[in-house]
Amino acid sequence: MNRFKKIYCRIFQTCFKFALPFLPYRTPKIINSVKGIPEILEQKKCDRVLIITDAGVYRLGLTKRLEKALESNNIAYSLYHDTVANPTTDNVAEALEMYQKNGCSAIIGFGGGSSMDCAKAVGARIAKPRQSLAKMKGILKIHKKLPLLIAIPTTAGTGSETTLAAVIVDSETRHKYAINDFPLIPRYAVLDPKVTLSLPPHITATTGMDALTHAVEAYIGNSTTPGTRKNALMAVRLIFDNLTTAYEDGGNIDARREMLKASFYAGCAFTKSYVGYVHAVAHSLGGQYNIPHGLANAILLPFVLESYGPCIHKKLYRLALEAGLVEKDTPYDEAAQIFIDAIKDMKKRFGIGDTISEIKKEDIPKMAHYADKEANPLYPVPVLMNAQELEPFYNLLMEKEDADESI
Repeated sequence: MNRFKKIYCRIFQTCFKFALPFLPYRTPKIINSVKGIPEILEQKKCDRVLIITDAGVYRLGLTKRLEKALESNNIAYSLYHDTVANPTTDNVAEALEMYQKNGCSAIIGFGGGSSMDCAKAVGARIAKPRQSLAKMKGILKIHKKLPLLIAIPTTAGTGSETTLAAVIVDSETRHKYAINDFPLIPRYAVLDPKVTLSLPPHITATTGMDALTHAVEAYIGNSTTPGTRKNALMAVRLIFDNLTTAYEDGGNIDARREMLKASFYAGCAFTKSYVGYVHAVAHSLGGQYNIPHGLANAILLPFVLESYGPCIHKKLYRLALEAGLVEKDTPYDEAAQIFIDAIKDMKKRFGIGDTISEIKKEDIPKMAHYADKEANPLYPVPVLMNAQELEPFYNLLMEKEDADESI
């Protein structure tokens, strides 16, 4: 990255960091069970609600407890269950039409990050009916209050129930972009471990490592606060203590509950302190090939951490200490490598590889361009990189024989 762009990025990030205490961040109110939702809807005088989920969640019957609770309290609902892994503008348009056709007054995002992002985007379109989602891309473009928004995470990873971001894919161009504004933060987050019990081991692993990526990138960035550092450390400790148990014993409700807490804390950390190049590259892969976001993050995380070098060793030492991987007198560089190796071991344990077979050499410049555009200047990363400097990550993730042929 050239010198002038670096200066611009760092000035932008410094100004944003100083503005943090004055920005209208809020933490969603926590509900411990879906059975508590009808009371909230009655308090807010919402008698018709739109539930937004995906086909997998719907097929598993995970919404049934919520549906029964609504029916028992005479609250009408409509259910949109076609959200795809990386929600598209078409998903948003279809769900919006259902909301309007059925006279709904509240939205429940039920599922992983995709369902919650779709729900947020529908809320944004309701708040600003004359503006396309593309016009809301970036930061602080909404400004208006959304309908009542409740988030019910069925995976312990995305943290979307706490964040001001919705990530959407343009159905025509396949460009994946983020919409960031404070009204997108859900009013309520339902942390009910029972809705996560049927989550398959692979999804448990990748979403858990998604939460780990949120916590790590928030902690090593340059815009942390005492609060975000505390949240990130708590998330890392909970993940290292509980993710393997949740993966190996999906019915362990205590591990599931602790992972939901970890995801929530990680979400609280990164919604203020932001993420980094792991996310920027992962988003471009999700937009181009529909790679699940948690999987892309899990594959990329150790490679990006290694690329940052010594400037993050002290911070990785602190994370390693919190995770119980090192002693206090461990040298920073050694602790950093132990932490990165622990992430690599976690990937192996969960059957997560180091490559993405879908990557095509000719797509890399475009994806790197999108990653550069997303991250710079917004993400306060430890080391700044431009599109050309991000391209090696895509090459690293290519299947080896494909990468060799392209040399």
